[in-house]
Amino acid sequence: MWNRQGIDVDKVSRRKSTHGITAVCIFLFFGAIMASLAGTTLIWRDTVLDKVWALNATAYERLAPLGKIVGILFLLLGAALATAGVAWFKRRLWGWRLAVGVILTQALGDLVSFFMGDFMRGGIGLTFAGALLFYLLRPEVRILFEDCKVSSIR
Repeated sequence: MWNRQGIDVDKVSRRKSTHGITAVCIFLFFGAIMASLAGTTLIWRDTVLDKVWALNATAYERLAPLGKIVGILFLLLGAALATAGVAWFKRRLWGWRLAVGVILTQALGDLVSFFMGDFMRGGIGLTFAGALLFYLLRPEVRILFEDCKVSSIR
């Protein structure tokens, strides 16, 4: 299978380790589960699931007053992450784009947190999101998700 630049994508994907690709896929699905869990606990309160907020009580104190609207937004984020995970697994170009968009949004949020004074969380989050973006934007990763319509010509 050839891409637009004449590179044999199958050969590249066979040569490159897929550990990073698998790790990103797991990360996307893990994020989907966590966002869905957060959304569920913010919409339906006083359930056994509320105990997971012990891991980040500060976030719960900030989010709980915002109520169901934030819960719905978390559920939408969970759906977007799950969708990106499925498309990533199938190596769809739009899945790569969605994953880059989600991670870029996270990086921007961490940057805002950093400049608002939350140096530790913002800095760690920005470092992690930045490293992930660096990986996602590498040409050898991006090429694995190219739409290879040109392959029928060759």
